[in-house]
Amino acid sequence: MRPRLGPAALVIAGALALAGCGGSDSGGDSDQGKAELSVGSAYMPQPVSDDMAAGFLTVTNKGSAADDLTSVTSDVAGQVTVQETVDGAMQEVKSLKIPAGGRLELRSGGDHLMFEQLKRKPKEGQTVSVELHFARSAPVKVEMPVKPATYTPKTGH
Repeated sequence: MRPRLGPAALVIAGALALAGCGGSDSGGDSDQGKAELSVGSAYMPQPVSDDMAAGFLTVTNKGSAADDLTSVTSDVAGQVTVQETVDGAMQEVKSLKIPAGGRLELRSGGDHLMFEQLKRKPKEGQTVSVELHFARSAPVKVEMPVKPATYTPKTGH
């Protein structure tokens, strides 16, 4: 009877050990250290140029880890660049940081998106589809309404 009890006990002990490892350790770790991104306040002022437009939005991160906005794509433009504004001068950057528990605000006069090589000139009342790409999080699709060229949102961005 003892030989049967030994292997059975080993099987049960092994199963319990594996269940413990998979349950609390990996489940707990996967919930920690992740960015939780959402996008709001997106808009594009109606372009005044035939080949360029700007875009603005806010990325909020409710997660416990930072992430980076690395690129943006849109079917309305040949290229969308991420721009940083330093001392009033715009410059293309490879990424913009979204801090853990914080936000990235792309606003008029500050950091923003630049739609270049427009395939069509978006008009007020239309929407422009964009896809935001991040260093660690899944891409996020956003419908960006086209506002008047002189639009200033109540939130100040």
